[in-house]
Amino acid sequence: MSRSSAATTTVSAAFARAIQALRDEHFPDSSTPCIAVALSGGLDSMVLLRLAHAYGLHPHAFHVHHGLSPNADAWREHCATAAGELGVPFDWRAVSVAKGKSGIEAAARKQRYAALGDMCRAHGVDVLLTAHHLDDQAETVLLQLLRGSGPAGLSGMDAANRAPGLLGDARLLMARPLLGVARADLEQVAREEGIAWVEDESNVDPRYARNALRHQVMPALAAAFPGFQQRIARSGAHARSAQRLLDELGEQDLQSCLASDALDLARVRVLSRDRIDNLLRHWFAVRRLAMPSTAWLAQMVAQILSARDDAQLLVQHPDVHVRRHRDHLFLVPRLPDLAGMRDPEDAGIIDKRAQAFVWRGEAAIAFPDYGGVLHFDPAERGFDPVWLRGQCLEIDFRKGGERLKLAPNRPTRSLKMHYQASGIRAWERGRLPIVNAGFDLLFAAGLGMDCRHVADGPGRVALRWESATPAIPG
Repeated sequence: MSRSSAATTTVSAAFARAIQALRDEHFPDSSTPCIAVALSGGLDSMVLLRLAHAYGLHPHAFHVHHGLSPNADAWREHCATAAGELGVPFDWRAVSVAKGKSGIEAAARKQRYAALGDMCRAHGVDVLLTAHHLDDQAETVLLQLLRGSGPAGLSGMDAANRAPGLLGDARLLMARPLLGVARADLEQVAREEGIAWVEDESNVDPRYARNALRHQVMPALAAAFPGFQQRIARSGAHARSAQRLLDELGEQDLQSCLASDALDLARVRVLSRDRIDNLLRHWFAVRRLAMPSTAWLAQMVAQILSARDDAQLLVQHPDVHVRRHRDHLFLVPRLPDLAGMRDPEDAGIIDKRAQAFVWRGEAAIAFPDYGGVLHFDPAERGFDPVWLRGQCLEIDFRKGGERLKLAPNRPTRSLKMHYQASGIRAWERGRLPIVNAGFDLLFAAGLGMDCRHVADGPGRVALRWESATPAIPG
């Protein structure tokens, strides 16, 4: 790439500094990462490809064909030709974009990054370069400001980060080496270097918020406040610094308040309201859950702080249920209702008949309607297998009033009392099935077998319940 103009010199120098910073921070052992450029065919990515090639990075070029424009085939051919002329390996993926709840733009973005991540894995790529520039950064910060975002949103884009939720790979690094370069400088470089690019007609559609901002608001800001992009980007950097401090404080509070897999609310209540909000946001981020809205968070905190000690708190989140037990706060997977599951104290739920079965010596029997698998394990203490085979067994959820005797030297008690003594959380009890033989309770999941039907001896069988409850990430 020539050095004939100030724009070319500025852009090349900015790119070189960004690549060196990337190497210093993420590849300090001087290893040479395998690099790819996300190539759309537009101005920004075409200049980025030329810079990466001129800098000796030996990049791959990856293109995603969305099929949303009648020109999509021509864009793919343009990218393939440009890569071929430079001797750069080229690959592409076609994706089918269906409009989701967040709109066609968000759906296309999700599919695009997933396809890019797939190509990176296929070619052993370590770093994916994208062509986001200074104007994109300013637009991002302004959009987040208009949406009422906090410091995390106002931070804008990082120079480099890992985005496994987008790329499907926690190892893959996504870098933006042009983030400090203005689009006007990129366009001047492209014209001077004879770099051809394509124009996506959707980029001028004002129905998209970013386009409305780019074509209507940004020109007015440029006229009134020349160079505003740099100042907005600087504000984004300040917000990023503030968010790092909030993350550090959130981690300190989390470690202070975390008790096993739950938050100790006695410790949470001594914090200020702002710190409680920050702690909960950090907890959700650590567990890789969708960030709650301000309104949702306010509702949850109000319930946490005001609910009675014996209240069965439940706050619904798109990914989890937030529940309280013995003054601790838990994140519980959202689970489908099971056939016949009920709370014995809720008369509004209609019972389903128990499922009858006969044990024929199987090691395990799956009961999907009850959410798990019943195991029959060899044991030194358990049921006589001959006797057990002769019983007409039933699996069911408790109805209320069932009583269980766990050991000869222990009293017969209600299941509810056993659950309380064992510390089994209230919302888990309704998903724990029981096994009966006629009117006799033989086994209660989470508790054990009734001792009146078990004995010591070789070849005995012990019942064990394995729940299919999914785990929460993080």
